[in-house]
Amino acid sequence: MSYLDNIRTFVRVYELGSMSAAGRDLRISPAVTSSRISQLEQHLGVRLFQRTTRNLAPTEQGKVFYGGACTVLESVEAAEAQVVDITDYPRGSLYVAAPLGVGRRLIAPQVPAFLAEYPEVSVRLRLTDRTVDLTTEGLDLAYFLGQPEDSTLRIKKIADVQRVLCASPHYIEKHGHPRSGDEIVKDKHECLNLRFPGAAEFQWPLMTKAGPKRYRASGHYECDDGDILVDWALAGQGITLKPVFEVAEYLKSGELVVVGEETPPEPIQMACLFTHRRHQDPKTRLFMEFVFDRISGVIKKTRLPEQLPR
Repeated sequence: MSYLDNIRTFVRVYELGSMSAAGRDLRISPAVTSSRISQLEQHLGVRLFQRTTRNLAPTEQGKVFYGGACTVLESVEAAEAQVVDITDYPRGSLYVAAPLGVGRRLIAPQVPAFLAEYPEVSVRLRLTDRTVDLTTEGLDLAYFLGQPEDSTLRIKKIADVQRVLCASPHYIEKHGHPRSGDEIVKDKHECLNLRFPGAAEFQWPLMTKAGPKRYRASGHYECDDGDILVDWALAGQGITLKPVFEVAEYLKSGELVVVGEETPPEPIQMACLFTHRRHQDPKTRLFMEFVFDRISGVIKKTRLPEQLPR
């Protein structure tokens, strides 16, 4: 198993580009990470990485070995999956990614119950609002809102999520209550945007009487953490566009108020991404179905309250 551990460590170092990052990911010390790479290099008789004090890059031999190493690990995982199918005792680490709001409110609460049912599985949940890459980041599943950029991945749709434009009563008292996307743009309302470095100009997709229309959402506030946008909205700094399940409690309490109600946001798809190979792993399938059964109904039931404070 030590040689296989060395290969696994090499693959994570290659994918993450860092000994320390790979060590954290595998829950081993930097010294063990470095030792495993050195053992592998000694066994192969080649250098797999060029190391400096500030940089680590794969050599040509390392690039070649990476492809074969991935094939080896995939074969081992497939063999293990077949055994697990027979024994019905899934085990091993499961790497799952999700947006911050989705992960905190929907995915994370399901993990304890899943692990209670399958105690030999370890779930490593990574929450980020940025787009993730399943292959390079070694993920088994990635939950997301919207449309995936990579059409080669498989998708399991969970539900269409209702969204809402909202702001605090303090913001509305100070800046007025816009009833539509046209008013938001015309009156230059402060829009709180979720944005990442290099992202295109942000637009809000709203539903009008003439059909879907995209409105340029401009403002001085941007962040790559969706929960920060909610905090800013609660503090009276502007209007935010959020899934209803993320702000339902604040709408019910009156801390946030629906705006732009004449042109509400288009619903957004919530789904789960995975590769065909990952889906062959029983623990991946079990987690995906476990979460689907529990959150699909929650999302469908989380609608805008009929009576909202205004």
